[in-house]
Amino acid sequence: MNIEILISFALATSALAISPGPDNIYVLVQSIANGKAYGMATVCGLITGCIVHTTLLAFGVSAIIKANENLFFAIKVLGALYLLYLAYKVYKSSAQLNLEADTTSKKSLKGLFIQGFFMNVLNPKVTIFFLAFFPGFLFSDTLSTVTQFYILGGIFMLVSFIIFSTIALLAGQIKTYTMRHENFGLVLKWLQIVVFIGIAVFILI
Repeated sequence: MNIEILISFALATSALAISPGPDNIYVLVQSIANGKAYGMATVCGLITGCIVHTTLLAFGVSAIIKANENLFFAIKVLGALYLLYLAYKVYKSSAQLNLEADTTSKKSLKGLFIQGFFMNVLNPKVTIFFLAFFPGFLFSDTLSTVTQFYILGGIFMLVSFIIFSTIALLAGQIKTYTMRHENFGLVLKWLQIVVFIGIAVFILI
């Protein structure tokens, strides 16, 4: 078991969770608009949805590995290229953070949990991202690939939960800070670009 790979995976996950994306921005907006509890309900829904993606990945890719090692290598190469494409998309996007409160009707805690869950499960981009991200961090020659994917999924969910929860609990302070520091969005943008490129290089080498 290679602990260094797991540490690298946790650090990469942390950087991605901190970087502005649709999920953490949605958590931030819900927390600002409706309160911390509603932000936390959204977080729990989003993280729970990751279980579905982890399961699909664990059994689907594990079967591919058993069937054809060359095909698995091709998946890793395509995954690295997809991450480079995401870095390019972030580069072309605006660094401005849109934290305007959602004007739609206020949902219950249960409603936000369910919405967060289906936002994650029904988003094909999440499936593609998991497929691009996880295979490059398999860390053991003795554990089954299914077990390794579930461990990676557990780390991903734990790290994301901690950071998303922090965003929900500190929503007010985060909004105030971003309004006072105009370059904050630019810093986060370049953090995301560096992380995507770094993970792609890691997978390829």
